[in-house]
Amino acid sequence: MKIRFSKMHGLGNDFVVIDGVRQSIVLTPEQVRFIADRHFGVGCDQLLLVEKASCPDVDFRYRIFNADGGEVEQCGNGARCFVRFVHEQGLTDKREIRVETMNGLISPRLEADANVTVDMGVPVFEPERIPFVSTSNDVVQPLDVGGESVQITAVSMGNPHAVQVVADVDAAPVAVQGALIEAHPRFPQRVNAGFMQIVGRQAIRLRVFERGVGETLACGTGACAAVVAGIARGLLDSPVRVVTRGGALTIGWSGRGTPVQMTGPAVTVFTGEIEL
Repeated sequence: MKIRFSKMHGLGNDFVVIDGVRQSIVLTPEQVRFIADRHFGVGCDQLLLVEKASCPDVDFRYRIFNADGGEVEQCGNGARCFVRFVHEQGLTDKREIRVETMNGLISPRLEADANVTVDMGVPVFEPERIPFVSTSNDVVQPLDVGGESVQITAVSMGNPHAVQVVADVDAAPVAVQGALIEAHPRFPQRVNAGFMQIVGRQAIRLRVFERGVGETLACGTGACAAVVAGIARGLLDSPVRVVTRGGALTIGWSGRGTPVQMTGPAVTVFTGEIEL
């Protein structure tokens, strides 16, 4: 079976994007892992599958698979690539589209300057909805990580995040501590671990150890979660420039009960065909 795809990235967070509207695509976890493999396949952090919507007032369905083959709820950098992909493939001419995900609707918009803005929805702090095992609704909570207590903010941006503030993001133990946090028993569906350095009231540096992937050059939902955590803790003011190792995003949030707005680039690297 041959499948056509586009290789895309948002700030170095890279994707294989597949049109499941004009071709029938059913992928096994083994096939996803093969495509994601950087030695034997195409190579990517996540595979994105564009499908027909199941509702009449929605334009597309958006499915996200991590490099380990598991399907996940949300991906911010992927959402920006999604809207550029459907335009480049001639699947729509709308500047703003409505897309259903595993966790609800998002509305990415292609801007005149070629950046993409995504309404990422309202962040969730309630532990049971993240999910996060806790008897407290405090914004900052202790988490035992390898015998060390770290202070985290748990928040869901459609997928779970644990954000901590660090003095120097370059020196942060992202690889070791990120893996421990990802698999922490207090996060029953695992979690993305964010390491945020406050640069100013409207600027942060960020590294994210993503669930099922490892550290990536950028994480859209991780950037949203970090800004939300910083504003909720009284450390930041919206909008916030988030500098990742792959580039910068702008995140805006007006406070509890309001949606997060994310703006940044989306780039097509090449198109191709792979035999499965």
